[in-house]
Amino acid sequence: AMADCDVLVPAVTDAIDAGLIAGAGPRLRLIANFGAGVNHIDLAAARARRMAVTNTPGVLTEDTADLAMALIVAVPRRLAAGEALVRSGEWRGWSPGGMLGHRIGGKALGIVGMGRIGQAVARRARAFGLSIHYHNRHRLPPVLEAELGAAWHPMLDEMLGAVDIVTLHTPRNADSENLLDARRLALLRPHVYLVNTSRGGIVDEDALVEALAAGRLAGAGLDVWRHEPAIDPRLLALPNVVMTPHMGSATYEGRVASGEKVIANIRAWADGHRPPDQVLEGWI
Repeated sequence: AMADCDVLVPAVTDAIDAGLIAGAGPRLRLIANFGAGVNHIDLAAARARRMAVTNTPGVLTEDTADLAMALIVAVPRRLAAGEALVRSGEWRGWSPGGMLGHRIGGKALGIVGMGRIGQAVARRARAFGLSIHYHNRHRLPPVLEAELGAAWHPMLDEMLGAVDIVTLHTPRNADSENLLDARRLALLRPHVYLVNTSRGGIVDEDALVEALAAGRLAGAGLDVWRHEPAIDPRLLALPNVVMTPHMGSATYEGRVASGEKVIANIRAWADGHRPPDQVLEGWI
């Protein structure tokens, strides 16, 4: 397809690597990605071939934040275990000690990555009574911090040791690969829950399995995986993990909005204008 087209529209599961880009035909000048993340596209190779790259930011913010908030609630409240118990036919009715979990109101939420999605999660979390802490490369403006009730932690390690729930909202790149490795997971206290709706490679899954199995971490809510759709069978066997199939952005509304952004980027480029969602500048 890349041999004789002007525009390529990949999805986030298509690896557009240097080999594919180098072998593309001379007409290909725009890669209009269907999705916000572009870590699956070799941007250096695209730049060398003078190709523009666009994405679809913003349209999936609220949908992904909704799922992150759902997992923030589901893991401590053991919603998946409760649903499985009802379906099993083994439930014997209410009891004072049955299906006990932990409340989230009054807990401290640590947000890693305070971009559009991180901020949307913060707004939701405040309504649930969580205090908001965040680590970001750059501090938010004071007026936005005040609006979100958010406290900035310039050092990630310091924040990890001070919160009760951690949620990840940072893109996957060279800086964030294995960002939460064994050393950083060890900084989390045993009662902490980890939620990841960002990218699988941000967490060292081997270290995560060990921490969960040993009780050094209370639980996890995972929507993304390092080798998806393959999932480590050790994670599948753990009762304190709520798992969803990379569905953070999976709404009808979000998919339509992404497609419309792709079309808008292509139309602007074809008309000789700068695409509105340009990630990498190309030459027409």
